[in-house]
Amino acid sequence: MSDSKDKRPYRLGVGLILFNRQGLVFTGMRADTPGAWQMPQGGIDKDEEPNEAALRELGEETGTHKAEIIAESRDWLSYDLPPELSRKIWKGRFRGQKQKWFALMFKGQDSDIKLDAHQDEVEFVRWRWAPFDELPYLIVGFKRPLYEAVHAEFSPLAQRIREEGWP
Repeated sequence: MSDSKDKRPYRLGVGLILFNRQGLVFTGMRADTPGAWQMPQGGIDKDEEPNEAALRELGEETGTHKAEIIAESRDWLSYDLPPELSRKIWKGRFRGQKQKWFALMFKGQDSDIKLDAHQDEVEFVRWRWAPFDELPYLIVGFKRPLYEAVHAEFSPLAQRIREEGWP
């Protein structure tokens, strides 16, 4: 939900829905917020295309590149940070994040996921495969409307993967 009085821009970023062959989705427990689970996401670097950022973030946050992009969101989706966080995160320059979401198919084995691949910036301390329909309920409250929008848009794809699998 947007605070129209806040004139700070949104940070551009990407979000990733990493499906396995059974239609379950990678979710990780954040290192900085015990008990908070989310899908991988992150910022877009200068001169980087959103799909390039998605693949880079996949490697940084999951330790694997064994996946391919199979879909992307029609639009950019945004969330606002709560006021108590918005002045701390990203040095207070942004009110929240505006993201392009990508669905990816995981092509590896569970052992290919290595959360400590980038030890200087570990995003997740645990991970698991979760049912796609649970995702909006796993995320911190202020991101729930964003996850509900992602869920609504990608539900047909998730259902197709669950029913038909993926080659």
